[in-house]
Amino acid sequence: MTTTSPSPAALAPAADSAAALTGKRRIAFASFVDENYLPGFLVLLRSLALTNPGVCEDFVVLHDDLRPSSIAAIRALHPRIVLHRVGADRYDGYVKGDQDNYLVRKAYFILDVFRLRGYDTVITLDTDMVVLDRLDELLALREGLAAVPQFFYGQHKLNSGLLVIQREYLSDEFCDRIDTVGRAGTYELDKHDQGILNAVLDGGFVRLDPRFNFVKRRLSGDLPVPDDTAILHFTGRHKPWQGGEAGYAQAEDRWREYELTDAEFHAAYLGRPGTLHHDLLVHYGTPHVARTGDLDAARRVALAHIGAGEYQEAVEILEKVHVPVGEAWPHEVLGHALSSVSRYEEAKTELLLATAAPNRAATAYARLAQIAWVHGENAEALRYATAGLTVDPTHRSSRLWAQRAASVPAQELGAPEDQLAHVAFYMDRQGNAGDKLLPETVRLGFGPDTSSRRWHPVHAHRLFDEAALDRVNSRRGLVIGGGGLFIPDTMPNGNSAWQWNVPDRLLNRIDVPIAVYAVGFNAFDGQSYRAGRFRESLRQLVEHSSFFGLRNHGSIDKVRSMLPAHLHDKVRFQPCPTTVTRQLVAGWRDPAVRDDTILINAAYDRAGLRFGHDYDYFLAQMADAVKRLGSLAEVQCVAHSLDDERIAFDLRREHGISMPVIPMYDFENDEIRDLYARTKLVIGMRGHAGMIPFGCGTPIVSLISHPKMAYFLRDIDRPEWGVSVHDRHLADRLVERSRDLLADHAATVADVHGRQQELWKVTEANAADLRVIMGG
Repeated sequence: MTTTSPSPAALAPAADSAAALTGKRRIAFASFVDENYLPGFLVLLRSLALTNPGVCEDFVVLHDDLRPSSIAAIRALHPRIVLHRVGADRYDGYVKGDQDNYLVRKAYFILDVFRLRGYDTVITLDTDMVVLDRLDELLALREGLAAVPQFFYGQHKLNSGLLVIQREYLSDEFCDRIDTVGRAGTYELDKHDQGILNAVLDGGFVRLDPRFNFVKRRLSGDLPVPDDTAILHFTGRHKPWQGGEAGYAQAEDRWREYELTDAEFHAAYLGRPGTLHHDLLVHYGTPHVARTGDLDAARRVALAHIGAGEYQEAVEILEKVHVPVGEAWPHEVLGHALSSVSRYEEAKTELLLATAAPNRAATAYARLAQIAWVHGENAEALRYATAGLTVDPTHRSSRLWAQRAASVPAQELGAPEDQLAHVAFYMDRQGNAGDKLLPETVRLGFGPDTSSRRWHPVHAHRLFDEAALDRVNSRRGLVIGGGGLFIPDTMPNGNSAWQWNVPDRLLNRIDVPIAVYAVGFNAFDGQSYRAGRFRESLRQLVEHSSFFGLRNHGSIDKVRSMLPAHLHDKVRFQPCPTTVTRQLVAGWRDPAVRDDTILINAAYDRAGLRFGHDYDYFLAQMADAVKRLGSLAEVQCVAHSLDDERIAFDLRREHGISMPVIPMYDFENDEIRDLYARTKLVIGMRGHAGMIPFGCGTPIVSLISHPKMAYFLRDIDRPEWGVSVHDRHLADRLVERSRDLLADHAATVADVHGRQQELWKVTEANAADLRVIMGG
């Protein structure tokens, strides 16, 4: 049977993909596998998972002919296998030796791996290797081609069993160099499979510590494996799965630690301490639960699903096992999952059972308070939140829901027929500063009066029920906007699968004009929606909208791709109103004098999706940048939310660098605008740490960890104002671009004003249409 696989070039991300926009590194492992070496490869996969339980990258399997059953065995051990056929004909004319010899065919792999595209780093592993320790150091490498020097042949040559290859070597140019040397035909690859590579590099590779490719021959005489060995390489003709070789018993015992049945392997992985990777936990935990009915494993797999926004999958795995009444934690997790798919009554039952255990009660009460608040039952929400605080007075979530439930809504001053209903995410006190500012700024796009005289608020996270429908239909129209509402997990629900908790049947009964205004498609690189439910809700929203404006063209492209063709033209560009703040705020005056400051913002929500394996690198680069930027102006940390303060803590702890922290999460809207208008430059990672200062006329440099940052800079035709958090020269680029923007600050501010004027023209044209749609 022939297996189909993507070509090396097909693995490359599209130019407008999330990975391409954020610069997030794509890392892959790669091995050449044949039937004879399959037992070794299966052990290699198990050892990699058990020693690096938080790591799960693509694993490219290069092969020339594997049986379907072998491929199934490989896939059972890794959820991200990429199959790629290797053809010997590519190397006709320069590969010498017996073409049926494994070492010759492995040589094809060593050369073919350089033809992979779409990855920033590829780590090759031989199938006669076993991983014994963490590989973080290899995953953090960012430049060059790294290998362990040959043990017996000196430092000039590399041992090709392990290679860490960066993208400049994964190129046509380097492959041409291989071809040039290879066609000289001077290498017996069945004897020295790294001959061509050594000739091409001529010693020009990064030297790795021998512990990353510790060859078996160093243990002759039955020596023990050194404790710090990360990868043990069973070089030579005799492999452990073939009976082994005399004199290496202790080494082979280490290999056999990972010669496990599926049941043994799954149990061993689930028993590993520390953080387990979502993909691996689900891949191994799901069959383990099906086989054993293990309740604790089911709870952990369900939590992994919840963390990835896979709420229905979390429900399903817990519903397949028996949860005794007294097991509070699984009841709490199941309640969380059920509420996330809008099965609220069932969720309440599970959460009430969870309140019986003191260690889970506060969280369960907080979730019960959330469900009550979602349904508009403030008194019940306050009762549950207070119960949570009684159990644990420090419980932050219970305190949040108590504050929400106890807050008194603003008294509406106007008549319903004079008001617009406004669906938005209305941020809590000490919540994200950008989201706090947004609802008011959206309203400014419709006129200067943002008060309850003109507006009726509809919190996006509250269930849109019959009473809410009646209130909306009694207004002049409905505006939806104020936050990246197209995101699946901030406040999940099963009714729409995005932030507005609206059932289809009620959405379709709204009979006043609907304007979707400057909403963003906010999914992170690596984050997905429940596609079917979201697409259907989205389609109905577009169909019923009189105006459907998204805040960047990247969001427009994403949303159009989910809609039938006849709805594409309804989706139009409406810049985020924060980007035209100077035009919207009545009586706006640009500052006559600015503070001599540079404000830096970093975001930490969904940090794994933002930074991948590169957070330590990012922090070190920011430490360098902050020190050098200090010669241009005083550098301060501006925190949109409490978590944003982490960069200041980490820089001080890890690099001894201190900078003042500005708690913008405590600011009122005018204070936010005033601070951003008075500074000289903002270097921000949050979307609104770029858009708000830009709208106030302040130059920006974006730290790109989310596609929306690149979308905005592309819309204003200034992509050079952004630097990926993964950039190899992050500090240099930040300092260089900051220096350029500050060198002639007046000219830079004028450029910002000019870019803003283009967005204002679009906003004004849309405003004319909206006046007709909404009746003035």
